Amino acid sequence: MNKFVLILCATILCTGCKKETPILGIEGITLKNYPKVDGSTSCRALNQMVACKLLGIRYKWTESSTFSAGVSEWYLNPEGKEFEIFLWERIKTSQTHNAFINLIDGNADIILTHRIISSDEKAHADAVGVTLIETPIASDAFVFIVHKKNPVKSLTVNEIQKIYTKKITNWSEIGGNKKDINAYLRPRNSGSEEVFRTLVMDGLEPADFPESFYVSDMPVVFITMLWDEDGICYSFNNYADVILRNTEVPKIAINGIKPNISTVKNNTYPLISRVYVAIRSDLDRNTMAYKLFEWLQSEDAKSTIEECGFVTK
Repeated sequence: MNKFVLILCATILCTGCKKETPILGIEGITLKNYPKVDGSTSCRALNQMVACKLLGIRYKWTESSTFSAGVSEWYLNPEGKEFEIFLWERIKTSQTHNAFINLIDGNADIILTHRIISSDEKAHADAVGVTLIETPIASDAFVFIVHKKNPVKSLTVNEIQKIYTKKITNWSEIGGNKKDINAYLRPRNSGSEEVFRTLVMDGLEPADFPESFYVSDMPVVFITMLWDEDGICYSFNNYADVILRNTEVPKIAINGIKPNISTVKNNTYPLISRVYVAIRSDLDRNTMAYKLFEWLQSEDAKSTIEECGFVTK
């Protein structure tokens, strides 16, 4: 029998609708044997949705308390206290770097992130004799965001490189107001920072910026862009559209191409990042964690990944 079999059918509460959705799953998976999952902030909703789909958990999207005027996060809210506890205990969001460390140290069975292992994480893995298997399962747009009053609606990749190497320091040099550019970054080993360095900077080293220009986590990136009219920073399209949704912070076009699902699908958007599933290479092939790893790469998983706003391969 094929290990990916039709095992259940559940009613899923979607945003603004109720519909019967047939769910393909993994034979024998339950609340008790579900793997220990971790991942990046940008993959939190996907990790939760996968669990709900595989276990037949009814859920709805719920808006959280507002961080700041114009920024609030949306969560998958399962029906039933036992499912809330399950998601809290088994589906972690430790952020990218901590998720990799947890995987390497055996505190997580499987992780979803927007990047592969960093050099620092690889050094830790080598020190403890661990190797990972990392496989791309989806695509997303890497986006740059500015204040809504900023007249600059598009930048080239080269202009962004010059901003972050301080060869361009004033918005007037690229069609904006005569104001100094406040270029914000994320800390090293964060998911978006490592993607920024590899995908955008392409080997160029960012200039030195004050410590106050390093933003601690993803929501704060958008909060900062709400109040700093001269700021620019980066994130992922899925996080902006699925987790934040109604944020007043605009995403700018890159090389004249706007970031959205369509431009990722047709490969016209210049900055496309990948979503990876990772496990330890010594993971037992008979475990539910390995079966989940395989399922996430299967045709069965694509509808869930796409429902969560990502583009499948």
